[in-house]
Amino acid sequence: MARRNFIIAIDGYSSCGKSTVAKALAKKLHFVFVDSGAMYRAVTLYFLRNEVDLDNTAAVVQALADIHIDFIPNTAQTQILLNGEDISEEIRQMAVSEQVSEVSAIKEVRHAMVAQQQKLGSRRNIVMDGRDIGTTVFPDADLKIFMTASPSVRAERRYAELTAKGENVTMEEIQENLSHRDHIDSTREESPLRQAADALILDNSDLTQDQQLEIVLNEYYKIKEA
Repeated sequence: MARRNFIIAIDGYSSCGKSTVAKALAKKLHFVFVDSGAMYRAVTLYFLRNEVDLDNTAAVVQALADIHIDFIPNTAQTQILLNGEDISEEIRQMAVSEQVSEVSAIKEVRHAMVAQQQKLGSRRNIVMDGRDIGTTVFPDADLKIFMTASPSVRAERRYAELTAKGENVTMEEIQENLSHRDHIDSTREESPLRQAADALILDNSDLTQDQQLEIVLNEYYKIKEA
């Protein structure tokens, strides 16, 4: 039986504003927003806290069995819970950013998270953003968007986000981190970051958030009216 729910997959590089667009889109359409990147950050945080050896497959698998991730929508923002604890802010810190791509590249981690993501999207209308949503998680998504922006714009956005939260970081550190993550995300063996053949490319280097939302909404309505 063909599924009746509508799935929007938004993929792209770090700090391209994927979550911002996805959240606004989900709110506008009354869909459920799922931040897949937050799931990998939650796993990374758990691994850091528990000093899990990333090269020890048995230890990784054992740790994954103890990780339970939930999303709690509210009026301000979606809360991410790790084993019942709200970690929405902590997973955005630089320590997690520096490790998340390595953790995300682990086959066992990806398999565990993809299974959870597919379960989340099996019965509901969702907007999900990440790196491999339109290629691996939901290759049959109704609408696929691939977002990108210039490296300088992405670094400026990330710097502004972190400094606004009081983190002491330099622009050089941000640029190195983004470059490092891009390389790992694009070259990893398991579900690498790549544009789906049927995805709409959205370069938002010079677009406002409202303009981006309008472009994606127009694509959604085209599909619904076809």
